Amino acid sequence: MLSVRSINPMNSQPLSRRRFVGAAGLVAGSMITRPLFGADAPSHKLNVALIGVWGRGLAHYEAISEENVVALCDINEARFPDALKRFPNATTYVDWRKCLDHKGLDAVVICTSDHTHAFIANWALKRDLHVYCEKPLAITVNEARAVRATWESKKGKLATQVGMQRHAQQNFNRVRELVRDGAIGELKSSYAWGNRKLPKPGYFPEEGTPPKGFNYDLWLGPSPYHPYNPAYFSGAAGANCLSWNMFWDFGAGQIGDMGSHTMDLLWNAIDAELPTSVEAKGEAMNSDVTPVECESHFEHPANDWRGPITVSWFQGGAMPRSPKPFIDLTKIGHGVMFKGTKGFLVADFDSRMIVPFGDEADLTYYKPRTAETLLPPVGVFQKQWFDACRDPSKKTACDFGYSSNMIEQMLLGLVAYRVGKKIQYDPKTGTSPDTPEANVFMGKQYREGWSIDG
Repeated sequence: MLSVRSINPMNSQPLSRRRFVGAAGLVAGSMITRPLFGADAPSHKLNVALIGVWGRGLAHYEAISEENVVALCDINEARFPDALKRFPNATTYVDWRKCLDHKGLDAVVICTSDHTHAFIANWALKRDLHVYCEKPLAITVNEARAVRATWESKKGKLATQVGMQRHAQQNFNRVRELVRDGAIGELKSSYAWGNRKLPKPGYFPEEGTPPKGFNYDLWLGPSPYHPYNPAYFSGAAGANCLSWNMFWDFGAGQIGDMGSHTMDLLWNAIDAELPTSVEAKGEAMNSDVTPVECESHFEHPANDWRGPITVSWFQGGAMPRSPKPFIDLTKIGHGVMFKGTKGFLVADFDSRMIVPFGDEADLTYYKPRTAETLLPPVGVFQKQWFDACRDPSKKTACDFGYSSNMIEQMLLGLVAYRVGKKIQYDPKTGTSPDTPEANVFMGKQYREGWSIDG
């Protein structure tokens, strides 16, 4: 049996049994004393749980402090004292499954390791909770599809957002406008790349024992068992994921890391859903570790404003061909390029340039938008989500529909890489009709007792 507890590291008595004195008297557990009138009245604040209080969790402290943080969850109890200094009235949990059943909870922010994201998100949606999940939303095709199916059943009722917060940079809007408005003619293909390299030989060997209060079995969660090694947790707060996310059982490598941000810049401009075919190639297969160098190519059908296009992803040194010899794309660590009938658009997260191509590429056919018709800024990513939690008719930039399609495409690239040949893909069934051996890589085996459909 897995340990399921609610713990206060400052006191051996479970927090759920303690009582706090508020301005209005004695209240129990997660009950928070709130004003009855004005901007801070209960109707204006959400009861929020932060799942994963360190690493990416730290980046949410400021935003969630505007709401009622009623629960904190982390497998490492040593992280609670600092978190409780910021959110002293919160109940603490080491098991996210118990946290999701916290009485009166409205919304959750998920900042755990990648291999638990889809699990927590799906469980939370099934409990009618609003969900903000750090990227990637999933690490297998089947996980992405499971979360999207649950989200679709709750669409219009629950607000969701994936933490691809670079999306809030206004360059994302400008790139989309240029592509949609025909600055490079008719769109034919698009490319995204990232140059990060984190080679690993394989899973770390068993070494030492987990520190007191570090619930390693809960960290593994649904993953197949791997022995403890402190190297999995040696990263700094801002980049702790780089210690484990390249292993197949814990993450999706670069596509789940910076790849999610970079592909988002492309995805935001092309209005695609799911591809109909994918092929990939890269370095020799390692059964423990996702590839460093790899490239994937996807075919997408036409939509209401463009014809069929190809989408490509390059990582770890693999790169698309530059539109001109004097343009060195390798100077852009994480970038995108769109190819149209009259030129190219090259961009990174905060800048862009148009490269006209051909005698007719004089740009007279392109009419820039006026200031009044530019796409409006996204604003603070968490605030956009909180606003949608209070009014689900409001949209978020990276909801679970948009984001699940994007990560499903990227994960299909890893499927094709593992199979070693081009595969056809049926978006309706989530299977390859011509390559049945690919279907085994659409999902993964989970440890006994763990289900994504909880």
